[in-house]
This record gives sequence, structure tokens and C-alpha cells, in this order.
Amino acid sequence: MTAAQLRSVVPPYLLRAIADAPTDAFPRATPAARTALASLETVQAPKREARLGVRHPATAPDRSPQRSIFDAKGSTTLPGTLVRSEGGPDSGDAAVDEAYAGLGATHAFWLDVFGRVSIDGAGLPLDASVHYGQDYDNAYWDGTRMVFGDGDGEVFNRFTIALDVIGHELTHGVTQYTADLTYQGQSGALNESISDVFGSLVAQYTAGQTAEQATWLIGEGLFTAAVHGVALRSMKAPGTAYDDPVLGKDPQPGTMAGYVETTDDSGGVHTNSGIPNHAFFLAATAIGGNAWDGAGAVWWDALTSPDVTASIDFAGFARVTVAAAHTRFGSGSSQSAAVTEAWRNVGVLA
Repeated sequence: MTAAQLRSVVPPYLLRAIADAPTDAFPRATPAARTALASLETVQAPKREARLGVRHPATAPDRSPQRSIFDAKGSTTLPGTLVRSEGGPDSGDAAVDEAYAGLGATHAFWLDVFGRVSIDGAGLPLDASVHYGQDYDNAYWDGTRMVFGDGDGEVFNRFTIALDVIGHELTHGVTQYTADLTYQGQSGALNESISDVFGSLVAQYTAGQTAEQATWLIGEGLFTAAVHGVALRSMKAPGTAYDDPVLGKDPQPGTMAGYVETTDDSGGVHTNSGIPNHAFFLAATAIGGNAWDGAGAVWWDALTSPDVTASIDFAGFARVTVAAAHTRFGSGSSQSAAVTEAWRNVGVLA
């Protein structure tokens, strides 16, 4: 993972739109977005060899979460001061306690649904730093920890407010320890999509929502009331999450007909992720019930399949999910048909 490839939830194209906005429109948000953009190039991620590979302890890993929340106190020096450890009481700081709860909810999802002990499958402690930077407009996974900004208060609220964002970023860690999808082009868009998929499932599982009840919005609540938008992305209807006179319109396509060829954002990883996102939504809602038991289980089987290579493209991943659905539910099952039809509807499979 290079410095320019920190797994951040706010896409560069949205930060750039805010950074280019007139300062009289967003006097705090405009410089904050410029800082957030610059940080994607300058924040140093841990060395690759320190991150990859599942640990295999001599004894069974502790199945309980091991959370540590640090307060950066407005600085960019990580991790900051330890302010809440596992089992500790509420701190009274909303960001600290939301981060603690979100890490716990994500840990519970992976353990309860897929039997995975933390994001590496071996009980990795979950660390997070809050109050990062001044008006920092993002949240990211740097390979070892979660980092949350407080937002600028004009465009973005604090980033601990959205559970699906916490689930999204920690899923980058799960992907890192499984398929390790290359963060470029279609494999990079799949990397982002898988984080949206399981981030949404974390929120749905915690709320007890079925596929029909879920909003399928990513980052709902992050925008302030000043923005004409409801979320960063919509899995149900990519391209409709926001349409603001200053920030522009959500650029995500929902099908291959709108696929964006670009060199920006590692080949459009945040843009084109709308296509596999929509395929998952279609499969999940066609299967019905709890999405983590249907399409979510298929996507998990695919993510952990040896047939998913680091550089796999949309079509390759689609074929693996179809095979996974056949194996899990039967080749003639309605679930298998729903997965196949979902990929056809977004134009990935003929």
C-alpha cells in the first residue's frame, strides 16, 4: 500500500470539488478539503511486510474484541493519546465512544456471521485514532489502524457518526488479509466495492435489517444539512447519492455502459465501484431476507476463494461469485440465478 493509496472513504473527486469551490461558499470546508487531498499523497502507510499475512498463534485466538481508541487531539501524529481501552467505560467524547462501538459492532459481525476472529481471522487488536488533524475531511484505514477526522462542519460531520463507514474501512483490512486486491483499475474498484458491501452489511446486521429494509446508502449522515445529498454513495441507485450546486453530481455508474476510463483515483476505484455495488444490491434484494445470509455469504466465499487473484477484473470476480452461489445454494437454486442475473443486469456478464 503506497501513501497515495490509503483506503479512504471520501473519494478524491469529491474532495477536489470541495477544494475548488469558492471560499465564500465553504470558508472552512474548502481549505479542509485541500488538506485532505494533500494527505492522501503524504501520509505514510506502514511497510507492506508489516501488514500482510494472517498470524497463526500457537493457541486459539481470543474471540473477544481488543479495542484501543486514541485521541490525536487535532494533530496528524499517530496514534495519539490512549483514551479508551477494551472494557473501559464511556469517555463522554462522542467520537471516542462511537469509534469504540463501531469497532465492536464490526468485530461482532465478522465473528457471528462468518466465524472470523477480527479482521485477520486471528484476533488482531483493533486500534483507532479520532480527532485527527484540523477539520479533517476523511476516514481511512492505513494498514494497521482506523483514522477518523472530525469533518469541517460545513460539508462533513464527524466521520465516526456512520457505522457503515467504520465497517467499510475495516473491511479494507479483511481484504488485505484475504484476496489482497490490487488497488488499481477494476481490481481496485472491487476492493472499494467489497468494503461498501460488507460495511453496509455491518450496519444492517447491527440494526437487524433485511435487504428490503436497508437503505443501501454508504455514509448516510456524513453530509451536513447544507449539502443537497443523502450519502457518499448509493448501492441501490449509483449516481443519485448527491446532486449539489457546488459539489456537483454523484458520478458513479450503475452499469458497464457508464464505466469511466480514467487515470485519476487509481483508475477510478471509487467511481466504478458503483457497478459491482449495484450487482450486489440486485442479488441481495432478489434473494431477500438477511443479505448477509444470501448474497453476503456468496461474496465472502468468493473473497476467500483461491480463484480470486489480486488483479482480477469485474468479469472474473462475477464468475467466481456465480460458482460460489452454485456451491453454496445449488446450481439450480433461486439464489444462484439471482447472482447470475445481477451481474447480467449491470452488463458485466453477457
